[in-house]
Amino acid sequence: MKTKYPFLLTIAALFTTCNPAEKQTGDNAQPEKEATFVANPQPVPEQEVQTLEIGAPAPDFHLPGTDGKFYSLADFGNAKALAIVFTCNHCPTAQAYEERLKSIAADYQNKGVALVAISPNSPRGLLYEELGYTDLNDDFDEMKIRAKAHNFNFPYLYDGDTEEASLKYGPVATPHVFLFDEGRKLAYTGRIDGSEKPGTANAEDLRGAIDAVLAGQPVETPVTKTFGCSTKWGWKVAYKEKVNKEWAEKPVSLAKLDEEGVKTLLKNEDSGKLRLVNIWATWCGPCILEFPEFIVLQRMYGARDFEFVSLSADNPEQEDKALEFLQDKQAACSNYLFSKDDKYALIEAVGHEWNGALPYSILVEPGGRPVWKHQGEVDFYELKRAIVEHEMMGRYY
Repeated sequence: MKTKYPFLLTIAALFTTCNPAEKQTGDNAQPEKEATFVANPQPVPEQEVQTLEIGAPAPDFHLPGTDGKFYSLADFGNAKALAIVFTCNHCPTAQAYEERLKSIAADYQNKGVALVAISPNSPRGLLYEELGYTDLNDDFDEMKIRAKAHNFNFPYLYDGDTEEASLKYGPVATPHVFLFDEGRKLAYTGRIDGSEKPGTANAEDLRGAIDAVLAGQPVETPVTKTFGCSTKWGWKVAYKEKVNKEWAEKPVSLAKLDEEGVKTLLKNEDSGKLRLVNIWATWCGPCILEFPEFIVLQRMYGARDFEFVSLSADNPEQEDKALEFLQDKQAACSNYLFSKDDKYALIEAVGHEWNGALPYSILVEPGGRPVWKHQGEVDFYELKRAIVEHEMMGRYY
């Protein structure tokens, strides 16, 4: 659109841009809209962390939520009771309590109770080896996936950049509850209930504490111990570096398999584990690009009933090249090279309707029944779900 007064359009655009960023205050406060938040976990100096004591005021915070908004205490100003639950994606105990938190939020939403979850963990301090019960890590982007996939009916906030808010509250593990009364004084801190396994409890400790606060009564047991994964503070990087170094120093080998060996591999009668086989080659671009993610899976789930096996379709005379690649990718797992030049013999040995295109990946149970298979580049979130939700694995103890 042409105008004789272009400077007026510029001024109008400035007002249009600035006004939505203003944050309301008072009883009509709304969560602040997120402009563009990009997570950037920072080093955090090591320090002693104290858990907030009963009667202490709620520390304020300003944190991004998975719904694209920022939240602070003022956004819950009308609540008669405020439950702040420090939880996360990866912890099996935290996952075991997700449905109970949703029930609490639903059952008390019309009783003047607000529930908000905060992930206190720094992705900097989280090991692959600590992700054995999850399909998602504690990154902000993956928190968004979890909130959407599990239909969270409460705000889920990220504090993994600086952990500034979490350090003020002092959660020792995930999940860890802090319940505040209408004056935002701490009335209860500790566990949700005393039984981790879903279906064996109904958040009795938290429900009892909320009911007491709503009735204006002191909580009978205001402090309980809490069980779960320790908080991943941003200074816990030295151990991560140590573990990564140890993994990088593990030996990497490559053995040859003929047709019968490939058939035996896929029958999986010897491992007692879920076996994920990836067929790849050094000349296959997609294979090379995605291969490191398979090593991540081995590190995540390898301590459980799972193993990753790579099967190279390179020509036998390319053994040195294949081994060099595996060593570069720190493939400290079972690695095989098909021993013949005849690729059609490999296709027939693999079976399972594989047409020979690379890459090809298949997850088989003991006994050889395939539970997941895919030709082409893998959706690793889908694959992780297939692994962790299998009856041999599971998300919690």
